[in-house]
Amino acid sequence: MHTVIRPLAAHDIVEQARYIQQESEPRTAARFVKAVERTFALLAANPRIGKVANFENPWLAGMRVFRVSTFENHLVFYRHMKGTLEIVRLIHGARDLEALFDD
Repeated sequence: MHTVIRPLAAHDIVEQARYIQQESEPRTAARFVKAVERTFALLAANPRIGKVANFENPWLAGMRVFRVSTFENHLVFYRHMKGTLEIVRLIHGARDLEALFDD
């Protein structure tokens, strides 16, 4: 399956890794990036594994959410369409999720 990582999702990954590196250590940030890669591979192999996210915004219809392996507070928001896995965002669960999608 083809995986597309949207620019905001790529930015999210870099920002989260940077934050983890500052708050913890470089090894933990590297583990985070590897966990994200493993999670994306798992989603590509099993795209329906995530829970359907229930947002009011109709643009978000069909959006699914799945936790990053071993970094469970980090959520991957994605869509599965015709052989393509679209990674839309990767967000820490403590944030106002729907407000982030309104940008």
